Amino acid sequence: MEELPLQIMVDILSRLPVKTIIHCKCVCKNWRNLVSGSRFANVHLPRSPAGLVFLHRPDKHMIGNDHKPGFLKWVEIKDEHDHQRLHHDPVMSLDLYHAPVLQTDKLLPVGSVNGLVCLWEFGPNHDNTYICNPITREYMILPRQKYYREGYAAIVYGFGAGLRTKEYKVMRVFQGDIPPNTHLLEAEVYTLGTGQWRSLGRAPYCLNGYGGPFLNGNAHWTVTEKDAPEKICAFDFDKETFQLIPSPPETIRATGVHFQSLAVLNGCLGQSDTYDFNQFTIWVMKEYGIKESWRKEVVIQEGISPDLDRVMWEPVYLLESLKDGNILMIYYEDELLKYCPEKKTVEKIEIFDRYLWGLPYRPGFLKLQSFESESVHMF
Repeated sequence: MEELPLQIMVDILSRLPVKTIIHCKCVCKNWRNLVSGSRFANVHLPRSPAGLVFLHRPDKHMIGNDHKPGFLKWVEIKDEHDHQRLHHDPVMSLDLYHAPVLQTDKLLPVGSVNGLVCLWEFGPNHDNTYICNPITREYMILPRQKYYREGYAAIVYGFGAGLRTKEYKVMRVFQGDIPPNTHLLEAEVYTLGTGQWRSLGRAPYCLNGYGGPFLNGNAHWTVTEKDAPEKICAFDFDKETFQLIPSPPETIRATGVHFQSLAVLNGCLGQSDTYDFNQFTIWVMKEYGIKESWRKEVVIQEGISPDLDRVMWEPVYLLESLKDGNILMIYYEDELLKYCPEKKTVEKIEIFDRYLWGLPYRPGFLKLQSFESESVHMF
């Protein structure tokens, strides 16, 4: 195999399972250098298996009275004869405690693209952003942002890559009152490899959620302004601009609780709505940017069955839609649920004993060391 042309070796190795590729790095120095190169990362990415990444923090994972940050665990979505199943290999877990800076449980994954995961450390005396690759076991610490710890704030993140520039960027909006009675919507962006945040000025809308799902070069959030003509805002990572995009037609006016979440479901933007604890719906935009293409895929009303009612009791976050039609959701930042449209049932998936958060994830071999001006560390 050593006599094969380089492009042939890259093609062959890139088709192997991720775990096998990692083992191949130990075969010889040439294979290690090949798998660690940018050419291999680019060839492998389109072939990378679909999956999920969870920040799992079991209750027993403690030091004294304090929780550890937990584990990043990759779960592969495997195709079976007539369905798909989730497969978790314990070896493909990353203990975040091995990073000296990550010694707190105040941590959330707020975005994932091309094998990279963006983590946000929040809470009193904390406001830090990290980028890591669980496969290469690298992480970087982004410089402290301008508005950290200045009064109360809700901080919204977006992580993605430009379709044209191919640049990886982190965008965040600082939403708070500084000084009191002055509402601030300050947007900043960080391009990996530059070493600094840049101000984008005032964001045009107040956004919901910690992280915006990435699709078509944009991150997406629902907006809180009642007078906005559309209720979804997108951030273009190439243009670095915000714009409203078509939202589902509103058919119900909630009188009390109205909870929403966005996700990418089978390559389409999806939105869930919980109305007044008595109805749960899922919309899917079949053609990106076309309002008429929104379709109501799921409607669950109170009283159909006790198992279905639970999705209306607490916040439910859309996660992913499988090829067999089942829809994965995070329930109250704690459990993984699967809704089966064919059976009209909601089932709890027992993989871990507790969940904190999950994101769609495709493993990749892009090395953080390829970004100049960044200080990269190993777990």
